[in-house]
Amino acid sequence: MTAPRAGVAASPTGQGSWITDAAGTVYPVGNAGFHGDVAGAALAEPVVAVAATPSGAGYWLAASDGGVFSYGDAGFHGSAAGLPLNQPVVGMAPTPDGGGYWLVAGDGGVFSFGNAGFFGSPGGMPLNQPVVGMAATPSGQGYWLVAADGGIFAYGDAGFFGSLGGMPINQPVVGMAPTPSGQGYWLVASDGGIFTYGDAGFFGSL
Repeated sequence: MTAPRAGVAASPTGQGSWITDAAGTVYPVGNAGFHGDVAGAALAEPVVAVAATPSGAGYWLAASDGGVFSYGDAGFHGSAAGLPLNQPVVGMAPTPDGGGYWLVAGDGGVFSFGNAGFFGSPGGMPLNQPVVGMAATPSGQGYWLVAADGGIFAYGDAGFFGSLGGMPINQPVVGMAPTPSGQGYWLVASDGGIFTYGDAGFFGSL
């Protein structure tokens, strides 16, 4: 991997994952299959996220300008490329059936495509730290946003189970993942620290 790592998505079985770098190269691990990437293409902006389809037979890549690239059985449902964004896109999350997805920008703006519903956002609100990622609830009727300081913003049927907002942390938070039940979540910091909330168990950290 020559370009900075941009994102990782687990396969549905949990036996593999896809890693992408900022240049859009996809690296499959374990039972994750390779379905294509944008390596070598002239990108307007770097890739910042990857998300897997429910079947694991495809994935989406998202770039910081809101561009979306679909591979395998991942459908293209639209993008924010060409829209005037206040802040770059930093993450994405698919709906449970893969019929849509959300993009989130650093200012908390949320962009919904396909069958992804819009349930709210902190876009336009003053944030202590930028939003760095998002995750959808199991029902697809809500989502969480996470900020670099560990602040959590819950919308739709997403429950709030706690956050790091206002607490001192050694390194910024870079992502989150929900539990299968949707009754908890994990936050991960850039130094490998793991923070658990709700029914999320702690199984170790870096």
